[in-house]
Amino acid sequence: MTTWTLERHDRIAVATFTRPPRNLMSMAAMGELERLLDEVARDDSIHVLVLTGGVPGYFVAHADLDDLAALGRGEPVEGDPGSWARAMALLESMPQPVVAAVNGQAWGGGCELSLACTLRVAAQSAHLGQPEVVVGIIPGAGGTQRLPRLIGAGRAASLVLTGRIVDAAEAERLGLVEAVLPDEDFLPAVLAWVEPMARHPRHAVVAAKRALVEGLRLPLEDGLRLESQLFIECQVRPETVAIQEQAADLERATPPDERVELS
Repeated sequence: MTTWTLERHDRIAVATFTRPPRNLMSMAAMGELERLLDEVARDDSIHVLVLTGGVPGYFVAHADLDDLAALGRGEPVEGDPGSWARAMALLESMPQPVVAAVNGQAWGGGCELSLACTLRVAAQSAHLGQPEVVVGIIPGAGGTQRLPRLIGAGRAASLVLTGRIVDAAEAERLGLVEAVLPDEDFLPAVLAWVEPMARHPRHAVVAAKRALVEGLRLPLEDGLRLESQLFIECQVRPETVAIQEQAADLERATPPDERVELS
């Protein structure tokens, strides 16, 4: 059964997860996501990828507990458990920025999936958290590592150790999501929010994502070196020079007391 679908909106691709009734992420469904991400990563016509949920009230509820219990008993499950780590790594390493459009429950593995994305946008009714300790485990797909790097060690420890769930407004205050958008017409609003990224030169957006994601894993000196390398690679491209020449002409034609619109 197919649980992920991919739709194109010009330069933006939207991957939707639909597994009624609760959008639980099984091992097999995560393997399907891994294959989809690999396909998108090789498509130069896609500038930005959006992930969202296709069941009302759910982004990705959490990992399928039946799968986890089977693994705990030493029983086989459909799909490859290793696909969780590989898919999360792909979200970070693929060229395109990935935006989690959290349109409902995103607990445990669902929250961790959003953490591996480049950016997160929540619907007003969304709620997120890492409640793994409640069921006797800990976050196992990056929650104890990506969450502290995103919102700070103390705030992350509070969420992980208590298993507390936060609504969209608190998630935005914590820095867990970058924006909260209305429930009504949520996906069109997300596409409008993402469009400024998608319309820029793809090579620059790809390089910027790489500098941001990889740079945070490096000592500052090495991160600055990576940034410089990527800057030079972008600058020597003929299309970059042409864009800059047009921008310079626009600046010369604009009175100094007026702002130049570069976008």
